[in-house]
Amino acid sequence: MRADRVFTNARLATMNPALPGLGLIENATLAESGGRIIYAGAAQKFDAAEIIDCEGRWITPGLIDCHTHLVYAGDRAAEFESRLAGASYEEIARAGGGIMSTVNATRAASRHALLATARARLETLKAEGVTTIEIKSGYGLNEECELKILRVIAALAVNNDIDISRTFLGPHALPPEYAADRAGFLRLLCESLLPKIAAENLADAADAFCEGIAFTPAETAAFFKAARALGLPVKLHADQLSNLHGAALAAEHGALSADHLEYTDDAGAAAIAASNTVAVILPGAFYTLRETQAPPIAALRARGAKMAIATDHNPGTSPLYSLLLAMNMAAVKFRMTVEECLLAVTRHAAAALGRADRIGTLEPGKKSHLAIWNIERPAELVYRIGFNPLHRRIWNSAP
Repeated sequence: MRADRVFTNARLATMNPALPGLGLIENATLAESGGRIIYAGAAQKFDAAEIIDCEGRWITPGLIDCHTHLVYAGDRAAEFESRLAGASYEEIARAGGGIMSTVNATRAASRHALLATARARLETLKAEGVTTIEIKSGYGLNEECELKILRVIAALAVNNDIDISRTFLGPHALPPEYAADRAGFLRLLCESLLPKIAAENLADAADAFCEGIAFTPAETAAFFKAARALGLPVKLHADQLSNLHGAALAAEHGALSADHLEYTDDAGAAAIAASNTVAVILPGAFYTLRETQAPPIAALRARGAKMAIATDHNPGTSPLYSLLLAMNMAAVKFRMTVEECLLAVTRHAAAALGRADRIGTLEPGKKSHLAIWNIERPAELVYRIGFNPLHRRIWNSAP
């Protein structure tokens, strides 16, 4: 058989749903051609232009960080100090801090400055084996700055060895200029920004923050309706600080994912499990905010819901630069299993981005996005803290 490149003497964690657990294969070969996997299985000989001896190392699919806010200016270290002194996230937000402090800094920043800082953050995540990432807007909250952020996200993908999923997070917070006109802000998002974003193909999905300090379920539903009418899939920040039944709302609207879910009830977990919506778990925010209400992992597990894990990298509530650490946090704080954690940053994270047909598993036809690890067993990727065992990252720009 002929291939462009072959990885021999490997051990594979394929994440293939046709195989049990993590789809482990010892003494394995992986072959690629045209940027796509053509074989992943028991050792086999290939005629190839390049043959790489993995020397017994493990290969997983390239990791997928399916929820980040990577493009922003400034930091919120002062708010971190305030929270340590006892201030709540909601108190900080209502006092003019929180999201709006980042919005003000981002509005003032140049496109060049935003691109430079976001690129540095992205390189840190790539260095841990991330080959696909989702990046949201939402720190502009006006037409000019939201478009600026989305164009920066697009620029990050140029001449860069990573796949980027772009998300328009218009209803992230109510900007002060619309404090007395919530309906006017929703009209701006639905009647002006969404059509422009769709026409210029600046986003792959639309997202909202459904919460007491943000947007109501009714406002969220109206935004979803406008986004889907323009062909944009939807996602939702749901039930992070209270139970507004955001998980059920996301499932009702066919959302790709419902994210956070700390206050989701049994009915919400059941709604997610009965849909194609992925439950995205974000332990970085839970940890940083010192929350005590954990997502309903047991209920999601019992009902067979797909669970993903992401860094939720943002300057205020999850200044986390490590998807490996996010897995460890999910295991320790939420009692997710090793298998659940590894599926959560590969196969299930791909589903949360609507890309399960292209990435997330080591199967013929999938993009050859690989992470090769200096480990003895896959559990090490969840178990170790502050340790990066990445040996090599493979990203191929297959169509």
